[in-house]
Amino acid sequence: MNKLSHLIVTVLIGLSLAVCQTTSAEAGPGDPLDAYNVVWNTPSTDHNGSMPIGNGDIGMNVWVDPSGDLWLLLSKTNAWSENGRLLKLGRVRIRLAPNPFVEGVPFQQTLRLRKGEIVIKAGAREKAVTVAIWVDANNPVIHVEVDSAAPVKMHATLDLWRTARRELTGKEAGSAYGLQGAPFNVYVHPDTVLDGSQGSIIWRHRNEESIWENNLKHQGLEGFIAKSADPLLSRTFGGRIEGPGLRNEDATTLKSPTARKQLALSIYPHCAQTESAEQWIEQLDRSVARCRAQDLDTARRNHRAWWNAFWNRSWIRVTGSPDLEAVTRGYTLQRWITACAGRGAHAIKFNGTIFTVDGAGYDADYRSWGGPYWWQNTRLPYWPMLACGDFDMMAPLFGMYQDMMPLAEYRTKTWFDHDGAFIGETVYFWGMYNNTNYGWERPADLHVSELTNRYIRREYTASPELMAMMLDYCTYTGDAEFLRETLLPMSDSLLTFWDQHYQTDAAGHMRMYPGQALETLQDAENPTPDVAGLRWVLKGLLALPPDETGSTRRRFWKQLVRKVPPLPMEEKEGKRYILGAGKVHGGRGNSENPELYAIFPFRLYGVGKGDLETGRRTFERRAVKGNNGWRQDDTQAAFLGLTETAADYVVSRAKNKHAASRFGAFWGPNFDWIPDQTHGGNLMMTLQTMLLQADDGKIRLLPAWPKQWDVDFKLHAPHQTIIEGRLKDGQLVNLNVTPKSRRKDIVVIGSNHRTDK
Repeated sequence: MNKLSHLIVTVLIGLSLAVCQTTSAEAGPGDPLDAYNVVWNTPSTDHNGSMPIGNGDIGMNVWVDPSGDLWLLLSKTNAWSENGRLLKLGRVRIRLAPNPFVEGVPFQQTLRLRKGEIVIKAGAREKAVTVAIWVDANNPVIHVEVDSAAPVKMHATLDLWRTARRELTGKEAGSAYGLQGAPFNVYVHPDTVLDGSQGSIIWRHRNEESIWENNLKHQGLEGFIAKSADPLLSRTFGGRIEGPGLRNEDATTLKSPTARKQLALSIYPHCAQTESAEQWIEQLDRSVARCRAQDLDTARRNHRAWWNAFWNRSWIRVTGSPDLEAVTRGYTLQRWITACAGRGAHAIKFNGTIFTVDGAGYDADYRSWGGPYWWQNTRLPYWPMLACGDFDMMAPLFGMYQDMMPLAEYRTKTWFDHDGAFIGETVYFWGMYNNTNYGWERPADLHVSELTNRYIRREYTASPELMAMMLDYCTYTGDAEFLRETLLPMSDSLLTFWDQHYQTDAAGHMRMYPGQALETLQDAENPTPDVAGLRWVLKGLLALPPDETGSTRRRFWKQLVRKVPPLPMEEKEGKRYILGAGKVHGGRGNSENPELYAIFPFRLYGVGKGDLETGRRTFERRAVKGNNGWRQDDTQAAFLGLTETAADYVVSRAKNKHAASRFGAFWGPNFDWIPDQTHGGNLMMTLQTMLLQADDGKIRLLPAWPKQWDVDFKLHAPHQTIIEGRLKDGQLVNLNVTPKSRRKDIVVIGSNHRTDK
């Protein structure tokens, strides 16, 4: 991540901690958040019964199996293998003796959201045992604390499955997406456990190979190799396990020689690129020393304070029926999952985040679609962060794409011989297309810029949508430094691509061809997502203060506005409809509705905007209808004020979890993997949009909200505004607006706005 992104994270975390000192009294007896704690009264059958927990970078799946073993499946947001796969760190199995988790004794495993911890209780009275598990929100350490009424012993074992070099073949090779069809074999490489540790277990995975250089050479970009550093080579990840009084039984096992009433285990994950394995050990030692130096009670207090501040800055709680409770639970638990992986070195992986488990007959490193980022999917957990006020969690996304810009500019110059940059639809975290999408076997006369994958070969919509999201971030936060250092420089390059890439027609409009509209209209002219995106972004940029943007940029933006073609439309029987593209050659290749991008993410049509009926007619005429995975019909219905459709969709989405997973917000796989972050991101975005929509200086409340749904909410709006209120029996009560000066901008729509049925 770039330095600016780290700065944003640091500042906002500091602000959150400062705020929590004045709001901690809000959490206590009768805390409404406690209703959504996850409580299990039996152990789980296997890893499918795991609970997720994390600190934004380090994660775990936690479960107790029928034999009484406590399992911790460890993960980290930057544990990238030599093949570009996001790997697990390993598993830790903990056994207590006597075993408190035997069948027939009381058992309870609880995810305590407010405190950011999992607590497992078992046994009765004189044999009662409590195990508290938490990943420090402010430090890179996992704590496991055992408190027992009677003395017990601990036995902790590191369980690794990458123990030998083996080839990835068949369907499993898809977890190294981009290497299918490669002219070489693809291997999983083993982890290393260090011998000779005293009172600790130390292990690591070190990338001695890398696909990065081959990736650039195959796509004609070998000249960039000397301008950058391989992001995979020598990347090393693993950690140390230790605890007071624990001794080595062997290199992978710790045990307590005597029984105690209090036991503790600490796990210190670490990932870094180092010149040598020894340097990685030195870094790990320093990290462990810093964590050890902190008073545990103080660290726990600060950890809980971070989570308390997180939950206090935003919420939506809908009540009144089992369906509505399911919506609130899904919303709340999805926000938990997002926060557990949202402050790391890289953006959240849409296909399972850091909480994948064994599945499809493969180990926990497997995920469908592998390591690359699909923009259409990656974006979906991030849009809801704006109304949540979770701005610190947007920094990894922005930083990852900002770090890609030098390569993106070099690629544009090399491939197209003009300036600017574009963001590809499917890219590794360093910005390159994967070679499978680019094409391993290519016709001799195929231009270097042409991808063989028709689904994404000319899909450039990520560029305007990323700019749109960054514009909203600036509007919500007022972050002048982000505007100056990130949004404006990136928009300069991204918009220059559009300005120089296409020829203009007789009217002076750019003719966006060859082109495509998402993955669906694969041979299209003037695709609506790109036309709508450019119009929306340029409008937003021109609305920025002139003294912060400069006259040269503003002249360029105004000139580019004139070049953007009109939004593709058609008229039938006197009624207007938005089209997916100006012209379409051939049929549909996928199941998106590109015309609806003019509703979301590019909000040209919606409640309070002109020609709402055109947007609604277009929505009703959409070719493919659905509300699972990355389909965003429910969010678009909410923007159009289609209350009943949005409500029906969000309820069914919240109830559509992965059947084999015990945790209530493990969605999927849908089109991707488990837990599916596109599904949960859409759920959050829909519910927020039903409650609040903010554009053009207005804050519209209840634009698609059923009158019969009671709700408590606290959401963020542009210009550092916070809206808190309650709807009870169809009446909006206890409305608080901060700052008070924004109250004049509130427009309560509610029952005055007709529903769609």
